[in-house]
Amino acid sequence: MDYSAYNHLLFERREQGVLLITMNRPDVYNAADEAMHAQLANLWTDVARDDETRVAVITGAGKAFSAGGDLAMVQRMAGDYDRTTRMLSEMSDLVYNMTSCDKPIISAINGVAVGAGLVVGLLADISICAEDARLGDGHVKL
Repeated sequence: MDYSAYNHLLFERREQGVLLITMNRPDVYNAADEAMHAQLANLWTDVARDDETRVAVITGAGKAFSAGGDLAMVQRMAGDYDRTTRMLSEMSDLVYNMTSCDKPIISAINGVAVGAGLVVGLLADISICAEDARLGDGHVKL
């Protein structure tokens, strides 16, 4: 499987069919912009089709798992029906594609996991949190 189109995710093949996936925007605590959000939604269908992968492990680069949606992305969505509709569709795809993936998914949660990052972290089949991990969802306040 060729993962070269995923520019915000790093892929490392480990022994025994383990695919390590790292969200790689550490300068913004791995907050998802439009590109990364789409990549996270579509990733799991590629993992499911990847004959070399037996299990996928997802984590975040740097100090955080993922701070959720990039605030600049959220501002660009405000008042833009087409962007908002696309984002809502990707949110559904993220949930469906993760839960439908026939390969086990393990999340290794380091630092904060918020919003979309929390979804990725907790929808994994197994979620392992560092002792200093912080989980939260700002959608509750909305």
